[in-house]
Amino acid sequence: MSFKTADERTAEALAHRIMGSKASAVAFEQTDAQTDSYELVQKGSKVLIRGNNANSMAVGLNRYLQQYCLANVSWYDYNPVELPDRMPQVPEKVSANVEIPIRFFLNYCTFGYTMTWWKWKQWERFIDWMALNGINMPLAITGQEAVWQKVWRKYGMTDEQIRSFFTGPAHLPWQRMINIDRWQGPLPQSWIDGQAKLQKRILQRERELNMTPVLPAFAGHIPAELEQTNPGIRTSRVNRWCNFNEKYRCTYLNPSDPIFARIQKDYLEEQNRMYGTNHIYGVDLFNEVSPPSWEPDSLAKISAGVYQSLANVDPEAIWLQMGWLFISNQRAWTPERIKAFLTAVPKDKLIMLDYESDYIEIWRRTEHFYGQKFIWCYLGNFGGMTEIEGDYHLNANRIAAAKAEGGAEFVGIGSTLEGFGVNEPVYEAVLAQAWNTGIGFDEYIDNIADRHLGRVDSTYRAFWHKMVEKVCTTHTSTGASGIINAHPNLEGEWNWTTELRKGYDIANLDEALALLEQVEGTSSYLKFDLANTRRQSICNRALAVRKRFADAYKAGDRAGMVEASEEFLGMCDKLVEVLKTRPEFSLDNWIRDARAWGKNKAEKDYFEMNARTIITVWGDTYHLSDYANRDWDGLVETFYKVRWRMFFDAVLAAYDAGEPFVNLKGSRIPKDRTKEECERALKFDAEIWDFETKWARW
Repeated sequence: MSFKTADERTAEALAHRIMGSKASAVAFEQTDAQTDSYELVQKGSKVLIRGNNANSMAVGLNRYLQQYCLANVSWYDYNPVELPDRMPQVPEKVSANVEIPIRFFLNYCTFGYTMTWWKWKQWERFIDWMALNGINMPLAITGQEAVWQKVWRKYGMTDEQIRSFFTGPAHLPWQRMINIDRWQGPLPQSWIDGQAKLQKRILQRERELNMTPVLPAFAGHIPAELEQTNPGIRTSRVNRWCNFNEKYRCTYLNPSDPIFARIQKDYLEEQNRMYGTNHIYGVDLFNEVSPPSWEPDSLAKISAGVYQSLANVDPEAIWLQMGWLFISNQRAWTPERIKAFLTAVPKDKLIMLDYESDYIEIWRRTEHFYGQKFIWCYLGNFGGMTEIEGDYHLNANRIAAAKAEGGAEFVGIGSTLEGFGVNEPVYEAVLAQAWNTGIGFDEYIDNIADRHLGRVDSTYRAFWHKMVEKVCTTHTSTGASGIINAHPNLEGEWNWTTELRKGYDIANLDEALALLEQVEGTSSYLKFDLANTRRQSICNRALAVRKRFADAYKAGDRAGMVEASEEFLGMCDKLVEVLKTRPEFSLDNWIRDARAWGKNKAEKDYFEMNARTIITVWGDTYHLSDYANRDWDGLVETFYKVRWRMFFDAVLAAYDAGEPFVNLKGSRIPKDRTKEECERALKFDAEIWDFETKWARW
C-alpha cells in the first residue's frame, strides 16, 4: 500500500463527501510544483487528479465534475450533486496553472445576512464549495465573541456587562465593524460557546484544504464601560450609524493610548490559544463611520499604531483591510488622506480589498493603493436580496485588465458578497478566472447550462446566453428589489433600501424564460433556474400594475384602482406558488435554523425574533427597513402582501372620504405639502411601522 500525503487524503475525503461511492472513479496525487496547478489524466479506470496541494486538487476535481460529468456542486448542502450513472473518462490530459495567487471570499455582512444560523452540516458543504472553486483566503470571523469575553473579563467587566455589549447574532457583523453596540442583546452564553466550538471545526477544515483563514484582530472598538474601569483612556464616540439611537453608539479607543497595544496583545494571544493563527488579520477601521480626525497626520498615526500593535505580538502579521470605507465616503477620503492612511503601514504588511471593483476600482484611483498589495473583489449582492444581477462580461474584462495593468500590487481576486442571494454562477465565474484553463467565455457559459442540466441542450444554452448578454448587464446596487418587497407607496421608492429600476429591458428576461420553459429535465438546478426566472418575471411585471393603480387614483377611477389592486395581490399569490417549489426561497428554513440554536424556549424565541428583524425592519428606525428584503415563501404572504393590502385599503378609504393620499418618500412631509394634506399617508406609514415591528417580534 503506497504512502499517501496529508493533502492527498484531504482531497480523497472531499471527493467522498461530494461524490459518495462514485469517488472511486478518481484518484489524487500530490506534485512538487512550486505554484498552484493541477492536471487531469486517465490512468486505467480512474481519472488521476494531480496538484501541488489539496486546494489545487479540489479545483481539478471541480473541473472534472463540471466539464466531463456535467455535474454542479452548490454552496448549499441541500442541493444534490447529480452524477451520471457511468463516470466519464478524460480522453486527453488537461491542465491549468494559477495566474492569481490569492482567491479571497466573504464579507463581514455575509455572516449576518446568510450564514448566521448555520451549523456544521451547512458549513461543511460551503467549505467544500470554496475549495472546489479555488478559494484559499476566506474571512473567518465566527466565534470571536468567546475571545472577547475572556479579554474583557481581564479589564474588570462582568459577564453580564460583556454579553449586554454584544448585539443579537444576526447583527454581530456590524458590531464587529464598529457600527452598533447592544442592539437586541444581551447575547446568550449558549450562543457564544456554540460559535466557539463551530469556529474550531471551520478552521480545521479550511486549513486542511490549504486555506489561509483571515481571523480578526483588535481595531479599537471597546465597550463604553471600559472607560469606567480604566479611567483616563483616550476614547471618542463614532458618529451614530444609520440613525440608530444614541445608546447603540460605539466607542473607539485611539491607538496612541498605551492600553490599545495591551488589548491587542491580550486578544491575539487568547485567539491564538483558541483558534491558532495564519498570521493574516482582518482589521477594518472606520466602516461607514468617521475617524477621530480627518487630518492626514492623524490618519497616518492611527494606521501605523494599529499595525505596530499587531507586529508587537506577531512579527509575521499582515493586515487585511476592506476598502469599502473609500467607496462609502468618497468625498471625505481624499487622495491625500488615503495616501497618508495607507503608506504609514510598511509595504508587504498590508493587503487592501478593492471591495466593489465591478463598480469602482479604487486601485486605479490611488496609484495601486499607493504601493500596497490589493485584491480585486466582486461584491455582487447587498443584503442577501434576491434580484438576478451581475455582469459576467464586465467582471471578465476588468479582471483581465487587472492582470495586465495591476502590477506587482495586484495579488488576488475574490468576492465580498453581503449575502448569497440567487446568483451563485457569477461568483464561480469570477473565481474561475484565477486559472489559465484555456476555456473561452462562451464555452464557459455553455458549461453552466450543461452542468445545471446534466446533459447538453441547445435551448438551455440559449437561455443562459440570453441571460448573460441581455439581463445580467449591470453591476449590483444597494436596494436592488422588486416592487412587491418595497414599502408601499404610489410612485417611485419610499426608502433608499429598495431600488426599483432595472438595468435591463424586462422583456429580455421574459424571452429568456420562454426558452427555459422549453427545456425538459429533472435536475435540481434546472428546477432552481425555472423558479428563479419565473420569480423574477413576476416581480418585474408587478411594477406596471402598481403604476396602473396610481394612474387610476389620479384619474378618479375607483373601479380601476380596485382592479389593479386585486391583480397586484394576485401576483403576490402567484409569486408564493413559485417560491414554494425551492428551499432557497424559504422563510421557514431561516427561522427553523435560528430556533435550532436555542437551548430552551426563551432562547429559541429570542433567536427567531433576531432572525425576523434583520430581514425586515433591521433596526430601531425605518432607515434600514427592507435593506435585506428577499423573495421568500412565508415572507411574501405574511409581510409584503399584508403591507400592500393595507396600502390599497388606505388609499381607497382616502378616496372615498374625499381626502388626498399624498405620495411620500420616507416618513417626512414634502416641502410643497401641508401636514393636513399628508395626514392619511402619515397615518398609514405609522400603521405600517407598527405592523412591521410586531411581525419582527411575532
